[in-house]
Amino acid sequence: MEANFPLLSVLIWLPVVGGLAVLIADALARKGVLPGGGDRWLALLVAVVTFVLSIPLWTGFERGTAAMQFVEQVAWIDMLNSQYLLGVDGFSMPLILLTTFITPLVVIAGWTSVKERPAQYFAAFLILEGLMIGVFSALDGLLFYVFWEAMLIPMFLIIGIWGGKRRVYATLKFFLYTFLGSVLMLVALIYLYLQAGSYAILDFHGLPLTITQQTWIFLAMLIAFAVKVPMWPVHTWLPDAHVEAPTGGSVVLAAIMLKMGGYGFVRFSLPITPDASMALDWLLIGLSLIAVVYIGFVALVQSDMKKLIAYSSIAHMGFVTLGFFIIFGIMNNTGSTQGAALALQGAMVQMISHGLISGALFLCVGVMYDRLHSREISAYGGVANTMPKFAAFMVLFAMANAGLPGTSGFVGEFFVILAAFQANFWYALLAATTLILGAAYTLWLVKRVIFGEIANEGVAGLKDINAREFGLLAVLAFGVLLLGVWPAPLVEVMNASIEALLEHVSVSRL
Repeated sequence: MEANFPLLSVLIWLPVVGGLAVLIADALARKGVLPGGGDRWLALLVAVVTFVLSIPLWTGFERGTAAMQFVEQVAWIDMLNSQYLLGVDGFSMPLILLTTFITPLVVIAGWTSVKERPAQYFAAFLILEGLMIGVFSALDGLLFYVFWEAMLIPMFLIIGIWGGKRRVYATLKFFLYTFLGSVLMLVALIYLYLQAGSYAILDFHGLPLTITQQTWIFLAMLIAFAVKVPMWPVHTWLPDAHVEAPTGGSVVLAAIMLKMGGYGFVRFSLPITPDASMALDWLLIGLSLIAVVYIGFVALVQSDMKKLIAYSSIAHMGFVTLGFFIIFGIMNNTGSTQGAALALQGAMVQMISHGLISGALFLCVGVMYDRLHSREISAYGGVANTMPKFAAFMVLFAMANAGLPGTSGFVGEFFVILAAFQANFWYALLAATTLILGAAYTLWLVKRVIFGEIANEGVAGLKDINAREFGLLAVLAFGVLLLGVWPAPLVEVMNASIEALLEHVSVSRL
């Protein structure tokens, strides 16, 4: 459906311009032209307005069609036949809403904890928000790549300036992993452009590529998307980035940026290279199951709360990639797309759910770190005695992380495990170990941090969460519970796009 109002452009550029306005307001305040402290309120205003403006994406989205909606098309680089082409479908629209929902929470979370260069901190997150929305809405390959690479810059600054003691190491590792992985994706996009005559992603979907061409393109893009998810063994940058990043950086990294790898698989790998995806599904399934099982054991031995949650994120994102690539086995075994649709639904719900749960857990760690300035599990114990309200939220999010029924963490994983039985019993069995491992490392964390006797004087002096922190955690708790008991609206939005993708990949190009 054509958009009369350029809604997607507004959602992309309003935060970017708003971030620049925050920097200007801070500069004018330093010169005495404007009163100080307005940068926080301006950043919050821009983030909230962006979220409010994104709501029509949901209310105005036409269910039952896989066609791109809210489409915008303007000539950009004529000599390359590349256009400023935007649009959303059932895969991208929920991820944009997740982005606009999380960003105001990040601004509020850093309201008092960011003492050094607060204007630059908030501006970086606003600019990052606009660029991430650009990634999810771009329908031109070159435009997608520009947004994909540009968003590394604000995150690079967020970790590098406001991070921990080893922030330089973590920042360089994050940047090199993601940038080098993306170089091969650019090569693949240029090759596709030479084949299609344009950079339009939907034109790429219809190319009659040979299995050799598909395989090379698939592998080139796999590296970029696998690093972003991240998949084993290219996951090692994530724990370092999470540990050193400020709380807001960890929230955005886990809640949104990791989802771009999963989004890349459904927007590029599966529809452009379906035969190669089917031929190499064993590789992706194997790497996904390693993430679920092996990384779950790695999470068990962590002594740093952020590292434990970071490794947990890798394990949970393994369900996303598993759901995407068991579809071929399901269709071969059953001869229908019903089970495959369940797998894709589970993977997409898992992405949204993980965004809410991981963001909430990193905010919880931030709440405790602001008080005791330690992320070590051994520094805590008996927090429930001094922070009962906080403890209630922490336990809820921990249980959701373990996949407790009634929370969003259960829905996606259950869908994927249920679908995996139709592909291979052993896939389902190995995937189901997350129900044990997830509960093990999550309960281990909760037992040592929240419950028991008060461990030390630091814990004894803790003050419970204030109204601002309570509001942040309550909003995320509402989202986790709502998606857990009523996932139907989210699934309904995705169904048409999922059916269209399955119909597309079930027909061989060869």
